[in-house]
Parts: sequence; C-alpha cells; structure tokens
Amino acid sequence: MTTNLHAPLARYAARLHATAGDRHHVASPLGAWLLLALCASAAPEGDAAGPDGNAGLDGHAGFDGHAGLDGDAAALADALGTAPARAARIAADLLDAPHPLVPSATAVWHRPGAGSAGLDAWRAALPRATGTGPLPDQAGLDAWAREHSLGLIERFPLALDPRVALALASAVATRISWAAPFDLAPAGALGPDSPWAGRLTRVLRTPAHGHRAWIAATPEAGDVAVHVATAQPAVNGGHEAGGADTGTDGSGGAAGAGLSVVSVAAAPGVAPADVLAAAYRIAADVDADEPAGRRSLFDLPLGETPLWTLREEAVRTFAPDRREQRHTAALPCWSARDEHELTGLGFTAAGRVLAPLVGAGDVRARQAVAARYDRYGFAAAAVTGMFARVSLPPLGVARVAELRFGHPYAVVAVATDRRGGGTGPWHGVPVFSGWVAEPDDVAAADLADPPVA
Repeated sequence: MTTNLHAPLARYAARLHATAGDRHHVASPLGAWLLLALCASAAPEGDAAGPDGNAGLDGHAGFDGHAGLDGDAAALADALGTAPARAARIAADLLDAPHPLVPSATAVWHRPGAGSAGLDAWRAALPRATGTGPLPDQAGLDAWAREHSLGLIERFPLALDPRVALALASAVATRISWAAPFDLAPAGALGPDSPWAGRLTRVLRTPAHGHRAWIAATPEAGDVAVHVATAQPAVNGGHEAGGADTGTDGSGGAAGAGLSVVSVAAAPGVAPADVLAAAYRIAADVDADEPAGRRSLFDLPLGETPLWTLREEAVRTFAPDRREQRHTAALPCWSARDEHELTGLGFTAAGRVLAPLVGAGDVRARQAVAARYDRYGFAAAAVTGMFARVSLPPLGVARVAELRFGHPYAVVAVATDRRGGGTGPWHGVPVFSGWVAEPDDVAAADLADPPVA
C-alpha cells in the first residue's frame, strides 16, 4: 500500500529547512511529522478529507485540508499538509509496517495522575507499534533515544522538568552500506571553482557500475546535477539497519525494500530552499527507469560550468544512433550533527489539540539529528521530542519513608500468573521462603553499575 505522503512531507520539509537557512545542517522532517500525526488522532474530525479522504495530498499551494475543522485542528492540518484523520492513518501505516532499512519508533508517556478518560481513549487509538506508559525519568528518556537511534543520538532532545504531564517521542534511523562503494579521486575533481577543492585532499568518485547520475531540468532550481547511491538490499534476518525482521513474503517483508540517497547540486546562487525543493521532487521519482526532467547531454553545450564538465570523444558503440551518454560524479564525504527547535512548526497547534486530554497548555518540541555520508555507506538518526506542560501544583507536604531491613526478616518468592487476561493456576503460589538472619556484603562483581539499556 502506498501512503502518498511525499507531497505533504515536502511541504513540511520546506518549513523546517527554512528555519536553518543556508548553514550546514541535517534534519528529519519525517520524524517531526510523525509526532504531529500522532497528535492528529485527537483532533475533532470535520469534512476536510472530503468524500475520498485525500484532501491536501496533492501538495499544491492551494491546499485546503483544514476546511470544516475548528481553529486548532485547522492549524494542525495546515502543518501536516493533509486532514488530521488522514495523517493519523498514514502514520499508523508507516509505523505498523516497519521498513527493514529504516527502523522507526514512537512513544507516548504520561505523568501518573495526569490522565483522563479522553487521554485513555486517544492512547487506545494510537498505532499498535507506539509505546505507551508512565513518564520515564531523564535517564530513561536518554536511554530510549540511544536505543532507537542506533546509538547515534546520546541524549533526548528535551530536558525533563516537574511541569511535564505528557511526552511524545519519535525516532527514525538508518545505517546502510552502499551496494557499490565509491572510488576515490583527488579533491581537484570537484572543479576549479569549488571552494572545497583546496580544503580537502580526497573526495568520492562514482564507480564504474552501481551508481546513477544525470543532469535534470527542474522548475525550482533550473538544471541540476543529480547523483544516487543505493544501499545493499535488505535481506531476511540480515538487513543492516537493525530493525526487526519482517520476513520476505508479499505481506511487507524485506524483499524489495531499499534506500537510496539522492544528492542534488544547482548553480551557485540558487537559494537552498529551491535546491531542496528540487531534490524532493527528484527523490519522488528516484527508482523510475527514465527520471522526469532528465536532460540529454547532446542538448547541452560542451565545456565547463560550476556543475559539470562536458566533453565529446570518439568511441565504438552499439547505441542505435551511435551516440552514447556517460555520467560520472565527484562529491565529498560529509557529516552533520544538529538540533532544531520545532515548537512553531505545528506543535503549538498540536499542543492545543491535546490540551483537553491532560490540561496542558505549554508545549515544547525539539529534534536532535546526526548523519554521516562516506565512501562505504550512510548512517543517520533523528529523535524528536514533544513535551506538554502544566502549571506547577500548589505547595503541599510530602512524607517520605526510608525503610530499613537492618535485623532478621522474612522473604517469600511468589509466582504471579495473569496469562490470558485472567488469573492462572500459578497466581499467588509461594515458591520459596526464608528467614534472613546472616547477611552478606555486596559481591565485588556487583560493584560496577549495570550497563545502560
């Protein structure tokens, strides 16, 4: 099943990348969008989806997916680029059918005592794969971020405080090897006009086979240089991203799943927003036999530009018209580590949609992301967090008891058995018991702290 998410996600990506401008950065618009889509299932439904439920999926500037919705739900629909109910279904489709090369996770946690019947109903409607439970401490949030980012993100992007009543998180990650590793070339292969040629020693060059490159005409950025590197295919039980094995049958297994990284360069001076828009357009068509907008090299002038050198040479060829087109590409390794403030990118509206469930009106959202692109592969991860906060409760008095087992005491090991939703035959059965009258000191092997999960 196709989620038809590309246009709404490209629309959201334009807003997110605009906040970073032209500085070096990396982001996961998908990671942020997934959290907004989880919130969307709490929005009241209107007639925004129309009879076919597809409002807003064309991605045009005239998107009207908020028709028939109240103010908060309409603002959320505007950020999502589609009706909230539709966004919630798309998120469920993605999360409940995980991609073998792009492991993803979402979670919703609440502070005990901050729940309501509405909150319980919303959590019950979340995707099956979304984890729920009581709010962890900061160490627990950090551990969740490390586990679901393949270790690339060390800390959760938000700091917990006593006002947090509800926390949402998403993680998207990948770690792949190229099906065909790059060759190497001197940095001068980037061209005489490249500001990087003098700073670098070696760069990447496409191998003889296994990569794709072409020149494309785009409405956003004019003629652009395009390169595509593809991951080694996912295999049953042995894919590289580290997600759960989903098998190889036709119901969503690893066979046929892949990941391609598309690099797009435009002429110097073209705005980053326009180049990113062109890259999203090209990425939507990346596995087509004949990509849209591909230029014939025989329609371009010979010579040098900042984007390519085009020359002509005599070759022996079996091409029907005796004219061959060959493309190579040179590009640098790169890495990035970043954080993005997301509160103003739809999350304020999402917080207002959730406010009736937990009484929280103050929202913060932030994303931590890291990526590396090199000769042998690509690794990237993003953890996005959202906190809904309430006012601090009034001052009161708490009594704290520290219990001490400092003299002989009793111990009973008892089985519990609530399998099948009822009480099983083992429930409440004492298995061992004892009287502790001679304690031991802590063993030397236990002095080290346990590894972080």
